[in-house]
Amino acid sequence: MSLPERLKDKLNGLGRRAAIIGVVALAACIVGAFASPDQFFRSYLIGYLLWISVALGSLALLMLQHLITGQWGWIGRRSFEAAARTLWLMAMGFIPIVIGLSRIYVWADSGHIVGDALLEHKTPYLNISFFLVRAGIYFTIWIGLATLMSRWSRQQDQGSTSVAGRFQLGSGLGLLLFAITASFASVDWIMSIEPHWFSTIYGLQFIVGLILTALAFTVPILLLLSDYEPLKDRIRPSHLHDFGNLILAFVMLWAYLAFSQYLITWTGNLPEEIPWYLNRTRGGWQWVGLILVVFHFAVPFAVLLSRAAKRSARVLSRVAVAILVLRLIDFIWLVAPAYASELTIHWMDILAPIGIGGVWLAAFFWQLESAPVLPVNDPRFTVAIETQEAVEHGSL
Repeated sequence: MSLPERLKDKLNGLGRRAAIIGVVALAACIVGAFASPDQFFRSYLIGYLLWISVALGSLALLMLQHLITGQWGWIGRRSFEAAARTLWLMAMGFIPIVIGLSRIYVWADSGHIVGDALLEHKTPYLNISFFLVRAGIYFTIWIGLATLMSRWSRQQDQGSTSVAGRFQLGSGLGLLLFAITASFASVDWIMSIEPHWFSTIYGLQFIVGLILTALAFTVPILLLLSDYEPLKDRIRPSHLHDFGNLILAFVMLWAYLAFSQYLITWTGNLPEEIPWYLNRTRGGWQWVGLILVVFHFAVPFAVLLSRAAKRSARVLSRVAVAILVLRLIDFIWLVAPAYASELTIHWMDILAPIGIGGVWLAAFFWQLESAPVLPVNDPRFTVAIETQEAVEHGSL
């Protein structure tokens, strides 16, 4: 089932506008890099983390929906696939981080290692060569999983009935590989910014954030598609309710893990652990933390407890967009205090995510346009349509 021309034109238009905005914003950041190269690379990392979260979270959700039943699976599947297929772009987007390693990570500058017993002890793991090898392994696994899922999906679209078993097995093994690689990536890319600090729960918290970011991104995309055929009469309040429940669950899980990490650090009161929180609870950064507590957890939690709110396209879309913005603020809170003891939000902290996001969205809309919107040969789709028709004809 190919895309209607109206929807193709809409996606093309959105992709072009996103690309223009992204290129202009990135160009401004590149100009800013000549005046403040350190700030450029650090702001770029913040923006990069936001958008690779959407791609990686979508890959996880894609594999998860192949393992379990649920109407949200076939509704969101094409968005998950399109976002996962942008991981090749994110692999290319990792190059500026490689170039700026010594400006982002203290362990990448040999001058900071000498005389620091802990950094010297961690050198076998935290060194540039091994860091690049690990990043290459991560992207190879992620892109390989996304490629396999998309290839099998095309075969299913063409009528193959033998891919269901492959989806199940591949997704099960894939989620295991994803959990391992994403956990190590969180240590390499974020936690090692302050290599004297560590947390054993950090990887799981990062993965939960990935999935929450992807869910928050998917909701407005589905509502955009619901204005056009063939999804115009397919997305129902019950589907929104499913996504609302998922967002609520991951908001709660994110808050639980964040609080658990803080509580363990507070009760332990160890000198190698508390500086990380001290940097984020003074100098103005405590207000950013308070914003996260209130708007990343308390407000969406309160709103999404309502069944009516979860079934309302307007309310759910606003909550989803707000969570996307809060995910950016969370990454700023995780990264920026490592470099500035006083609250400082640089203009590149805003333009870099916009720039990377514009280019990424252009690639996403291009990928979304390359496949049918509806997975018509997905067994869940067939069951859903039969159920819907039975309800409309009064037989259920």
